[in-house]
Amino acid sequence: MKNLISFFIKYPVSVNVLMAAVFIFGLGGLSRTKSSFFPLEDSKFITISVNYPGASPSEIEEGVVLKIEDNLRGLVGIDRVTSVSRENSASISVETLIDANIDRVLADVKNAVDRVPSFPVGMEPPVVAKLENANDAISFTISGDGIPLKTLKEIARGIEDDLRNMGISQIELKGFPAEEIEIAVRENDLRGFNLTFEEVARAVAATNLLTTGGNIKTSAEEFLIRANNRSYFGDELEFIVVRSDPSGNTVRLRDVADVRDKWSESPDRLYYNGKPAVQIAVKTTNNESLTEAAENVRQYMTKYNQQYDNVHLDISRNESKVLEDRIDLLLENGGLGVLLVLILLSLFLKPSIALWVAVGLPFSMFGLFIFAPNFMTINVISLFGMILVIGILVDDGIVIGENIYA
Repeated sequence: MKNLISFFIKYPVSVNVLMAAVFIFGLGGLSRTKSSFFPLEDSKFITISVNYPGASPSEIEEGVVLKIEDNLRGLVGIDRVTSVSRENSASISVETLIDANIDRVLADVKNAVDRVPSFPVGMEPPVVAKLENANDAISFTISGDGIPLKTLKEIARGIEDDLRNMGISQIELKGFPAEEIEIAVRENDLRGFNLTFEEVARAVAATNLLTTGGNIKTSAEEFLIRANNRSYFGDELEFIVVRSDPSGNTVRLRDVADVRDKWSESPDRLYYNGKPAVQIAVKTTNNESLTEAAENVRQYMTKYNQQYDNVHLDISRNESKVLEDRIDLLLENGGLGVLLVLILLSLFLKPSIALWVAVGLPFSMFGLFIFAPNFMTINVISLFGMILVIGILVDDGIVIGENIYA
């Protein structure tokens, strides 16, 4: 330390160059440091999703879940396996060890699932994926006077597309149940046309499909054969032919059934100030900044509310507000610390010493941010630590200033 101090006394210009470099590189590191509510953690969960339409929880447990769990036993890097079986579906959660390579464990889990000798007929292929961490950033509601829920959902889909074009990847829509198409067969019309319920069901299943039929190669080009006849709205299904004869008589679905679009029976509804509403929840991944995403959403909401009068966007939850309050508290404490150092040391020591001690506070903080992007984020924990460190830096600065004066 004595040699270092002697070097800086002999070459004072090097001190100024060092300080300028720390401030410049620290400012660049601050701009690259991401923000999050809590410190980021790498994901250590792998999920296996299974869909088996028409199956009971016990059937899924015996025919699917137990087979997968048997193959997962003994895999390296797995800490715990939990599963939940419900009607029509099941989910298996694989928790890895802290020091395990989750990508390697993910590959092993996929291989274990593929080794299952047989799954029940009618079950969809299981989906194995790494559960990515998503941190809540900001949520807002979409509501308006006299606007039906279906229209609000369409508006929310448009807003979702706008937000994704802005670079926001994690967006979740809430406040409405799933849409479904109801086909209510009329018994009297079935009897009148001498049809059965199974014939109607087979006609819908055989017509409403999206499939490929191979290809045809010629000497000049290649033709792909596809049957693209899938419908997504009830009025498109009304013209499905249930039965036809050589004389040209046809019975269509609308002749024997009422087809309409409706919401599922799930009680998933959301109201804002007594009006139906849809909520959009914006989340961030470990590669995104919470404050930046929240600020972009707030700017979008302001522009949207200025353009439209019948629909209004209102913030329901903003995690970045707590983070911004902590940042303001840090800046306020830092500013007060610098001011007190300047005043008190100027009174009892020398103004020049007070100035350099005060400069040492931001110098230390900018020195931190040179390396901060590599190991930390700006979050409520790290900001609390910075607030405590400011007090320590002020005390150390005063002690050093007194020794220089002595």
